[in-house]
Amino acid sequence: MNKIKSRLSRSYIHVYNERVIVFTPGDVHVSKDQIHALVYDVKSGTWSRKWRSFPNMIYDRCRIQRSKRFEQLLRFRARYGHLTFLNRPLRNKWTVYQTFLQKSRFRQHMPETLLYQSSADLHRILKSSPVVYVKPASGTGGRGILRIERLKEGKSLYDIQGRRLSRQIIAPRKVPLTRLESIVHQWCLGGRFLVQQGIPLRLPSGRYHDYRMLVQKNGQGVWELTGMAGRVGAARSVTSNLHGGGHAIRAEILLKQWLGSQEKAEKAMKTAEKLGLDAAAYLEESFGTLCELALDLAINREGQIYVLEVNPKPAREVFSRSGDSSTYRKALTRPLEYAMWVYKNKNTPSPAKVVGD
Repeated sequence: MNKIKSRLSRSYIHVYNERVIVFTPGDVHVSKDQIHALVYDVKSGTWSRKWRSFPNMIYDRCRIQRSKRFEQLLRFRARYGHLTFLNRPLRNKWTVYQTFLQKSRFRQHMPETLLYQSSADLHRILKSSPVVYVKPASGTGGRGILRIERLKEGKSLYDIQGRRLSRQIIAPRKVPLTRLESIVHQWCLGGRFLVQQGIPLRLPSGRYHDYRMLVQKNGQGVWELTGMAGRVGAARSVTSNLHGGGHAIRAEILLKQWLGSQEKAEKAMKTAEKLGLDAAAYLEESFGTLCELALDLAINREGQIYVLEVNPKPAREVFSRSGDSSTYRKALTRPLEYAMWVYKNKNTPSPAKVVGD
């Protein structure tokens, strides 16, 4: 909540004044039909709690997680489902992957992926790809990901490393196939996991990288690219997530280094932009109204682009950490501009407001 307050106060509260409030489902007083919300005072530059009437429009920033707070959020959505939500949660990664496969436009951009049910699924991916990732069907932040690489010195010897759900890094080690099967089986107990083709993303430094692209609806209700940034993982990490110790860099700089020329970098970014906008429109058509989407992209040495994950409630820090302050600010303000557009076009009786986690 403190992070949300600071971001809002720095970016768009001064524009919308008390048209924006921040609250969690726990701040709702059901019998009074009011909210004990956080309101920003422009003159004093401070936040304070005030009772406000219930909104007709909600920008939901709460993320899916196994917790009592998320269960509270589910009850909130069920009770107030008649209100206008600017966005909605997407389905799990497996469902989103299957949805993409239904349209030929996206198939070439999807790494081969299976829902893990037995060692046969692991073997199937290993036959076509020397590198395989095992990851949760739901979840964010690079948690619970295991990287497997078939070693050249032996067909039955594999290098494994990963990051547990607690974000603890699993140091690399070599194991035979029989041991690998057992490790993957144990890794996937108690949840739904995916087995996915690995894309070669190791930099000369030995670290892994990918790209975060943010597409959002603008003040006219139209999907538009907000920005794209590169992410480089921490040492010994199999993911590039910032929360796992990674760092951000401008996409055009990282792509030029990775692909070898400015021309190739610009071509890849244009292709990625078109892919992101098409994906946003298609997923909205498939699942319902969306406000913004972040696509995590893998781009190989040939410039081929793959969609690794899609997040409907993305963080924006990758842009501030890469030094792109203008894109960071745009990433914060666009949802509110879109909210005002929805408000004006729907003729709703109360202004746009915000739910924060």
